[in-house]
Amino acid sequence: MFVDFAKVFVKSGKGGDGVVSFRREAHVPKGGPSGGDGGKGGSIIIKADNNLNTLQDIKYHKSYKAKNGGAGSGARKTGQNAEDVIIPVPVGTVVFDEETKIVLADLTENNQTEKIAKGGKGGKGNSNFATPSNRAPRYSIKGKPGEAKNLVFELKIFSDVGLVGLPNAGKSTLISAITAAKPKIADYPFTTLVPNLGIVKFGEFKSFVLADIPGLIEGAHLGKGLGIRFLRHLERTKVLAFLIDCTDPNPLETYNLLKSELENYLENFKNRPRLIVFTKSDLAEEIPKLNIENVEEITISSATRSGLETFVQKIVKLLEGKSEKELWLEDFHKEK
Repeated sequence: MFVDFAKVFVKSGKGGDGVVSFRREAHVPKGGPSGGDGGKGGSIIIKADNNLNTLQDIKYHKSYKAKNGGAGSGARKTGQNAEDVIIPVPVGTVVFDEETKIVLADLTENNQTEKIAKGGKGGKGNSNFATPSNRAPRYSIKGKPGEAKNLVFELKIFSDVGLVGLPNAGKSTLISAITAAKPKIADYPFTTLVPNLGIVKFGEFKSFVLADIPGLIEGAHLGKGLGIRFLRHLERTKVLAFLIDCTDPNPLETYNLLKSELENYLENFKNRPRLIVFTKSDLAEEIPKLNIENVEEITISSATRSGLETFVQKIVKLLEGKSEKELWLEDFHKEK
């Protein structure tokens, strides 16, 4: 099951108490202070793991608690430090405090770690407080408390290209046609209920990751339909592909709607490279043309595979920032 949102309670461990103790030896009738320090409480740490792609385990675990540090003892012995609790999460996980909304961690690389709840520091034993004027201190310091937090975990998937479109615009059909991904496909809206990722291979050893998210509707950035739940999965994409059905009676209106929903959700989408892709050309009597400045338009049919190679070439051009001439020269030299 794909889970990209979870609320979790975490609590780090309390530091162990320092103790009051004195040396008691037969040959030392008035032994000095020997109370040891407390051990450190366990911390809560999150760690990014490339092998994970869902927050499912975290969602159902619900809470994580680290153990307290051990108390000090006589002979200046320090209490045992408690082990840290490590929570593995998928790369792309963002963690923020539910109350303050402050982002505590954004894990973008494999094996990256962040301490989100620090274990309490151990207290000091009375052996630390002996002075010439007070050679037998009878006090110690208790360990510091741990941290308790209600956290929100959000997964924002990484992809090179995000497919954007109304429900049933042909996004899932396209990703299944050019990658090994096998999303659910049907002729009704909201077939896609979770993001689908696929890898598109080109050249000898090159590839890019394509993301298909559930279709957007008007008001998606406000939470209508399934929009706001999945719009965050487009935040890290490098290129946006706007998919519009060739049989759409108002393609310009559809493009402006999609564009508006994205930019109302995140202003940075305004500067994201994009491509307009008219889908289902095999069903159209006439191919639309929008003539949007600085935005290329292509036509495809995933059913007949018409235009799919062009789609990949255009995406590579946008990802690599290369001109048509540079791409043509590369292909020419490969053929030579």
